[in-house]
Amino acid sequence: MLERTMLDTILERHDRDPANVIAVLQDIQAEANWLPEENLRYVSTELAIPLSKMMALATFYKAFSLKPRGQHIVSVCLGTACHVRGAERIVGAVERELDLKSGETDGDLQWTLETVGCLGACALGPIVVVDGEYHGQITSVKATRLLQRVKKADGNGAGA
Repeated sequence: MLERTMLDTILERHDRDPANVIAVLQDIQAEANWLPEENLRYVSTELAIPLSKMMALATFYKAFSLKPRGQHIVSVCLGTACHVRGAERIVGAVERELDLKSGETDGDLQWTLETVGCLGACALGPIVVVDGEYHGQITSVKATRLLQRVKKADGNGAGA
């Protein structure tokens, strides 16, 4: 959850203009990695936007999360092109490596695993995105190695 001073800084950056509410939410998401309800309530009051509208925006856009997310976001594409090339096996390998199921975040907020319908890079499928970086032609083994490299870079090579 962000402190009010940070929220005020974000609001000032966007001129406290209700028309900039999406940009405000994007900045909160970028800072906190999710949209805490208390922060939404504060912004709602400051911008004179009903909380119901804030919640509608926060739940409409996939980029926003109302639950805490991990430092590392792993997305596995399950679109048709990726699916026929073994995406389900990759999801299984990632779930085993992170000890998470799709849609979950680990307890220490290091990892979030999600599956998506399409990432728009079908020619490179199967695709795994880690922290916004696309990795194409992934296999289960490559996915496991990729996650192990990220863990090692974090100094957490033993586990998630």
